[in-house]
Amino acid sequence: MRLVIFTPAARADLVDARDWYEHEAPDLGRIFLSAVDVVIERIRSNPRQFPVVHKSVRRALLRRFPYALMFVIESDDALTVIACFHGSRDPIRWQQRM
Repeated sequence: MRLVIFTPAARADLVDARDWYEHEAPDLGRIFLSAVDVVIERIRSNPRQFPVVHKSVRRALLRRFPYALMFVIESDDALTVIACFHGSRDPIRWQQRM
């Protein structure tokens, strides 16, 4: 299996989203993290199935939640997640992380 690495910024995005969902409804934060786990497994199994959306960054959409994991395939086949990003936010925020 490929190694999936979250940048500190991507990890902070993930924690913020989980906390927001947990505040909205009990257990919704855990359900959100489960959706993230599912998409991580899909990324690991075939990262090239996801579209390139900016330079070499690919986007993997979560099911049920309006979020995507933005990631790059490194030269050693490791996968680096640079953002966990809400679909209605300005993409310039994650693009500046490149």
